[in-house]
Amino acid sequence: MELAVVRSNHRLSPAISTPEMDRIIWRKLPVELLERILSFLPFKTFLYLRSTCKHFRSLIFSPLFLSKHANSLSSSPFSSFMLLSHPQSSHYLLYDTVLNTWRDINLPLTDSLTFTPLLCTATCLLCFSAVPDSSNSAFLLYNLIATSSMIVKFPEYPFAFEFPTLITNSSGYHLFCLSSGSSSSHLYAYVYDSRVRQWTRYDGFRRTLGDSYHQKGVFLNGSLYFATREPFSVASFDLHTGKWETLDVDLPGELTFVRLTAGNGNGEGSKKLFMFGGIGRNGISKSMKVWELDVKGRKWMEIQSVPEMMCKKLGSVCYHHYEHIYCFWHQGMICVCCYTWPEVLYYKVSRKTWHWLPKSPSLPEKWSCGFQWFSFVPELHAFV
Repeated sequence: MELAVVRSNHRLSPAISTPEMDRIIWRKLPVELLERILSFLPFKTFLYLRSTCKHFRSLIFSPLFLSKHANSLSSSPFSSFMLLSHPQSSHYLLYDTVLNTWRDINLPLTDSLTFTPLLCTATCLLCFSAVPDSSNSAFLLYNLIATSSMIVKFPEYPFAFEFPTLITNSSGYHLFCLSSGSSSSHLYAYVYDSRVRQWTRYDGFRRTLGDSYHQKGVFLNGSLYFATREPFSVASFDLHTGKWETLDVDLPGELTFVRLTAGNGNGEGSKKLFMFGGIGRNGISKSMKVWELDVKGRKWMEIQSVPEMMCKKLGSVCYHHYEHIYCFWHQGMICVCCYTWPEVLYYKVSRKTWHWLPKSPSLPEKWSCGFQWFSFVPELHAFV
């Protein structure tokens, strides 16, 4: 196997110079040892080297190499972002939650994806709803780190889908959605597995899931969780078996709306299911709270209430039309968003504090609705 040799333009002083390593030695170096050496490089540096040879580029798609690289670093080489999209804009606004500032970064998207609706994200993957020149009959999965893409054709046509949800892991990704497919009388669950590159169809849930089409499924411990319409309940879908179950857990009384989210990754709140909802009567929330499902899954425990002034503001910006509200988890925060409002209310689980995300200074005043927020946390797996 021929490997490229990259020369450094930096010259050392004679006192500390070292002899240049012979190319023959590099070429005879065992692949396992070479990969181990490369795993200690900062990932951004390695990205510059990937164009030097096919083998270096192939390492980006190797779960074994990525696991070695992750173990060699004490922290993530990237920041994490909250990504804001709007149908009137060809650009995405990024808020850096590590530096706590808006970042002026243009994502390396092709022109054909400029105004293509973004459906969902997971780590470094972005899922778009339609592919140009494909008769709107496919999803497109785009990887921002590897700048590669994959077209996933619809399992049937026509295919009116709901609750598109992307789930990633070290070996690939799953894409979930609900659809009646070519039948108008029955709802099915569809799951695409990137490892085998095919769809599997399962029976759908008999009750209507949720009252907000902005809300996605919530992934936790191999299952997706959804809240149903009134009378409220929580349903789960096992991604491996395709079975639906309803959680046998009583929900708080006088709920006006329910949204779910789950902690993922490491840190406070990880591997836990949370519920955000309103308490009130006649469809008006007098208060909003966060609950956590206990370890045994038998009880919803109230952990925090939204401060009164923040609660009033959130209720006013959605005009008490709670179908505009949706939630997602981002780096230890429960993020509460509104389709008609450009700000985000978030709860830091570790500190038990509520905050408003500052409005982007580059956001035009004329944008009144269509705000879609996503968690964007570049990680080194789930490549297409």
